[in-house]
Amino acid sequence: MTFAHSGDGWAAGPGGVPAWGLYGAAGLFLLAGSKVLLQHRATWTNQGDTWGIPGGARDLHESAADAALRETEEECGIAPSDVSVFHVVRTAGPYPPAGDLPGDWTYTTVLARTLDDAPLPTVANNESAELRWVELDEVESLPLLPAFRSAFSDLRDIVEASTA
Repeated sequence: MTFAHSGDGWAAGPGGVPAWGLYGAAGLFLLAGSKVLLQHRATWTNQGDTWGIPGGARDLHESAADAALRETEEECGIAPSDVSVFHVVRTAGPYPPAGDLPGDWTYTTVLARTLDDAPLPTVANNESAELRWVELDEVESLPLLPAFRSAFSDLRDIVEASTA
């Protein structure tokens, strides 16, 4: 199997279940005013046909913020220079090794805003069935990726605290 990035591969996630990213994974919780950019994951992806934030495996020597911004550019066509990061938080892990899977997998959510608080145009790659700017109040009405659903209220609290 050939991988495009050094972090491509499986590690032990919650309960020893395989999680993508040898060095962990990161995603971008990108806000534009009261909306957040969500990705409807393609059916062929891990836990596909659910909604979450763009993101993916971290590469060796790559910060969580750099990984989240790179993945968002790859999956959504949004350049890192078009957003401003305001908070970084680990939302899962670390987990112990399981069988042949290495441990220490974590998921980090990077919170950012568009520079002018307006939704940016997006271009979906093959990992997305759809990209959509969703009102924060409507996010939980969608079939969310389970880990994103678990983290959402804490992420929303961070957003609210940052605007207070």
